[in-house]
Amino acid sequence: MDEKLHKWLIENSIVYILHSHPAVFTVEEARIHCGFIPGLHCKNLFIKNVKGTEYYLVTVPSSKRLDFKKLQKLLNSSLLKFASEEELQQYLGLDIGAVSPLGLVNDTQKQVIYVIDKEVWGAEILSFHPNINTESIELTKENFHNMIKYTGNRFQVLEI
Repeated sequence: MDEKLHKWLIENSIVYILHSHPAVFTVEEARIHCGFIPGLHCKNLFIKNVKGTEYYLVTVPSSKRLDFKKLQKLLNSSLLKFASEEELQQYLGLDIGAVSPLGLVNDTQKQVIYVIDKEVWGAEILSFHPNINTESIELTKENFHNMIKYTGNRFQVLEI
């Protein structure tokens, strides 16, 4: 975890447990290398509408397949697609493989809308990368909710 993120978490009284592991790029690799970490394991997708006027960071349980058409309807959006690597870097300051809700800390203009699956929102303990894919962060529900609130980004909890 970089020093800037660590400092932000401390300043906002977000209590966490940090776990190190080999780099993971897929859910399958995460199952192998991160299975020992408690909590609901999440995957995060950075997507946009086809016009490029709305950007969304979407968090779902790692076992769930994201239904783009359903999400499109829930968001009342035009066609959704993955944002580019350049857009990921521009909006969240992240590299592919390290997409995380903690990337919202880098969104100083608050342009990204955070979309959270209802199961993720209700989980007692959660796990995801702290903007790097060689570590995972473990958070309680309360700390996760506070983290999202303190980023200042708009967010929606949906049954995706």
